[in-house]
Amino acid sequence: MTMLCFGIQPKEELIVTELPMARVTGPLAGYALGFREELLRIGYSERSARDGVYLLAHLSRWLIEEGLDLASLTAREQERFLAARRNAGYRRPRSARPLQVLLGYLGQFEAIPPDDEPASACALEALLDQYRTYLKVERRLAPSTMRTNVDVARRFLSEQTGGENLVVERLAVSDVTKFMIGQSSRYSVGSMKVVSSALRSLLRFLYLTGAVERALAGAVLPVAGRRAAPLPRVLDDTVVTALLQSCDQTTAVGRRDFAILTLLARLGLRAGEVAALRLDDVDWKGGELLVRGKGNRRDRLPLPHDVGEALADYVCHGRQPWQSGSLFLRMCAPSGAITARGITMVPRNASRRAGIATVGAHQLRHHAATSMMHQGATLSEVAQVLRHRSESTTRIYVRVDRAALDLVVRPWPGVER
Repeated sequence: MTMLCFGIQPKEELIVTELPMARVTGPLAGYALGFREELLRIGYSERSARDGVYLLAHLSRWLIEEGLDLASLTAREQERFLAARRNAGYRRPRSARPLQVLLGYLGQFEAIPPDDEPASACALEALLDQYRTYLKVERRLAPSTMRTNVDVARRFLSEQTGGENLVVERLAVSDVTKFMIGQSSRYSVGSMKVVSSALRSLLRFLYLTGAVERALAGAVLPVAGRRAAPLPRVLDDTVVTALLQSCDQTTAVGRRDFAILTLLARLGLRAGEVAALRLDDVDWKGGELLVRGKGNRRDRLPLPHDVGEALADYVCHGRQPWQSGSLFLRMCAPSGAITARGITMVPRNASRRAGIATVGAHQLRHHAATSMMHQGATLSEVAQVLRHRSESTTRIYVRVDRAALDLVVRPWPGVER
């Protein structure tokens, strides 16, 4: 007898479940119907839900062929499954993301090993797993920063193996210098600053844990870059207007993007801060907005009239009711809160629609600062709106205002102004 229960594991090891255009056999058969319903619930189309069940059916068959059970589906086995799928000529899905959705569903029932298990038993992966835990628990870094640091650590440590076992005790200053020189030929000055910072973090971790006897973080020399040499690119008001006008406010996506662009251009919020906004962060009666910034900092900013109108239009006519309390939601499956990366894509997509050069989210933050200064705001007032801890950070915005520079620059001796 076929058992079709949402999230219930079948008693028999081999069982068959009949679904539209999909026949699921094996250890995952009991999860097929529930997975399909879950995909539909979080916003996937009927076709995408059907493809998801096809993926589940293939994974279930592959487990039988390999003689594995669900408890053996580690990260390494997941990579093997994707490789086998590509080699078999499957065209959909082309990325690992649909598999992650399936694994996330199975993880709700503890049917597969947890994500925090080491991805591999090798020394390199085990060390990277310890480093990842250190960044998360001890340093409390954001997930995106953790990924960047681990990626740099993987590249650096992989160069030290030379096809043999990793022995970090042998690390020397020459290894650090060689890696930095090699990376400098591939990346820009700005990217190299990120690499150097991440490498110092790894070397500090190795020293603190006793993996190396010498503190090698000091061997990572600072990346030379003349910070004040070029003037930053200034966005003209017409560019910002073109971005806003590119949003079709008769659609839900257009209303959402218009509200996001307005927040970026008027209040100078960071992409992560916009993504972190929740419905109850907007004080409609008091005209204030609660912003969650870096370091768990929370600030209340005044809500300008045009920003409030854009948010109200999106909430009332563009935002679909959802169990998430996040203010801005994804418009495609899986439904849920939009990520910081999704926020950064909004001005980029708007630039393409407007037919102008690509505008980044942080450029709109610069635009908000310079606009306030053009309207007579002091450096201290701009620093408060941008939530800078020090006014020295805000001073870089003076460089984009040639009129302001002309007022503070001193004439060359012997030359009349």
